Amino acid sequence: MAITRDTELHRWRRLAVMRDHPELTALMGPYLPTAGWAVAVVGVQVCIAAWIGQQPWWAIAITAYTVGAVASLSLLSLLHETSHDLVFRRPSANQWLGIFCGLPLMVPAATSYRKGHHLHHSHLGDTVYDGDFASPWEARMVGNCPLRKAMWLVAQPLLLSLRIGRMPGVVVVDRWSLANVAVQVVFDVAVVVWLGWGAATYLVLAHCFALGLHPLGGRWIQEHHIVDPGQVTYSYYGPMNRLVFNCGYHSEHHDLMRVPWIHLPKVRRIASEVYGPLHAHTSWGRLLVRFLFDRELTLANRTYGCGNKGAARKVTA
Repeated sequence: MAITRDTELHRWRRLAVMRDHPELTALMGPYLPTAGWAVAVVGVQVCIAAWIGQQPWWAIAITAYTVGAVASLSLLSLLHETSHDLVFRRPSANQWLGIFCGLPLMVPAATSYRKGHHLHHSHLGDTVYDGDFASPWEARMVGNCPLRKAMWLVAQPLLLSLRIGRMPGVVVVDRWSLANVAVQVVFDVAVVVWLGWGAATYLVLAHCFALGLHPLGGRWIQEHHIVDPGQVTYSYYGPMNRLVFNCGYHSEHHDLMRVPWIHLPKVRRIASEVYGPLHAHTSWGRLLVRFLFDRELTLANRTYGCGNKGAARKVTA
């Protein structure tokens, strides 16, 4: 475990980067073509589900693991863009697009993710308000046992959805969350009725694999688990970024949240003197194996923020 009293490391680095590279301002703001990519990925995932749903169960499972998981992580990355209002200028339009991106995930994730992700940025390392942060009971239960780590990864989709419930003052039920649930229920029923249970199974498995015991699951270890005591956040620079909308550029994103996915590699190139020396990963799969079998790398290997920076009162969408 690492403890730091500087809970705003990214803010200080952002100020330094913008001071030395004011030209980065031109990269900030909504990127409309993301909406087209969202329509394309949702369409492709639904088409795959319609086809594979008619195949044997083992073909459904293999396709979900190999292809579906990548598509689901791509959708999660696009949903992330909408949570920062980086597609349209109007927040409401971004919210609707987020709900649309989340449809093939088969759970109403968009609205709760938006709320939780804002708190992740403002309360990074906080054991209550940082939804990416494993609860202390999770860390104690998992410990450094490889089998329990694997089981924790399998349970990731459920655990991530439950963590918003531990955050006092966060409004979980509002008109946006109700709309999200209503639209998702209609979509899920339509999938079962028109495409069959096989298609629904494919979509659910794809979502679970994208978040869990899968090479892509290394992403959750990559982002904030400490492998270098001098860092709070880590990036991944590998070939999968091309398929998942640069979601590996996590240090750059935390420093400059208003830069859309398409420009994050440019941030790294322009401010190479800042991001070049930082520790980064090149393989999610290798990191996942290390997490499972390195008994020194546990859920407690995170930077803990000291204090909540004030209560998160009435956090809505």
